[in-house]
Amino acid sequence: MSIANLLEVRNLRVWFPIRRLFKEPLFVRAVDGVSFDLRRGETLAIVGESGCGKTTLGKACLRLVEPTSGSILYDGRDITSIPDKELKWYRREAQIIYQDPFSSLNPFFTVYKILEEPLIVNEVGDDRSELVYKALEDVKLTPIEEFVGKYPHMLSGGQRQRVAIARALILKPRFVVADEPVSMLDVSVRVEILYLLKELQERYGIAFLYITHDIATVKYFSDRIGVMYAGNFVESGLIKTVVSDPLHPYTKALIEAIPDPDPKNRFVERKVVAGEPPNPIDIPPGCRFHPRCPYAMPVCREREPILGEVEKDRYVACWLYDR
Repeated sequence: MSIANLLEVRNLRVWFPIRRLFKEPLFVRAVDGVSFDLRRGETLAIVGESGCGKTTLGKACLRLVEPTSGSILYDGRDITSIPDKELKWYRREAQIIYQDPFSSLNPFFTVYKILEEPLIVNEVGDDRSELVYKALEDVKLTPIEEFVGKYPHMLSGGQRQRVAIARALILKPRFVVADEPVSMLDVSVRVEILYLLKELQERYGIAFLYITHDIATVKYFSDRIGVMYAGNFVESGLIKTVVSDPLHPYTKALIEAIPDPDPKNRFVERKVVAGEPPNPIDIPPGCRFHPRCPYAMPVCREREPILGEVEKDRYVACWLYDR
């Protein structure tokens, strides 16, 4: 394992069985052979349409869902083979920020109690009130005295998400999965929250897995990007490179679908990819994107391309770039 890498995922699969009476079970192949590295203190964005397996991948990296096969190495230690009861140390090292702060926060707890609970569970701190106040200060919920006694329903969406961020970071984790942390917020608040996460990352050296379906936000809070389709990566690389010069047809389609703020371009025809993602129970043979791809060739229907390096730190799974 490279010293620079905090997390190394290799050939990870998460298949959910569908039991059928008197028949062999079918499997939903939510994550199907994903590999990537996450370096210390960086952000890797995972983007793709709804249902492509992004959230399942993030939860598998946290062992919130059990991997079917493959390996997850955290700081050189394989966490896929460790029993749940022995993972308490990892629960402090790795945290998650959920998409909807209203449903992820206990409605019967005050803000103080919400932030104190992980400290109690993990037996952290002698003066817990000092840690709670410091966490609220970090996420800029001030004056602090105004917020500690409030309940979630008394806060705005942006304030609730700040509380969720404070709860995730109060144990000083080194790895955080941010599962669409701004998709439930007003547009005016989204960039503000992403800049807050970037500021906290630089202050504490946290590595983020940033899961989103909105490729327009990744430039604010990402170093590298992995484009996911039907349970697997189709392209990955540095943010500036992939967004400015996408290679895979699916990546091009995602970027083409980003709304253009210029009103002069509202009548310009956009090349949005047709069709729907494949059924994860019945993945098509060959390239998973070929039924929707305008460049599909005979080989695309027969053989699945492998994610390979086409240039330095740039990986694509497409027969158009056959190595």
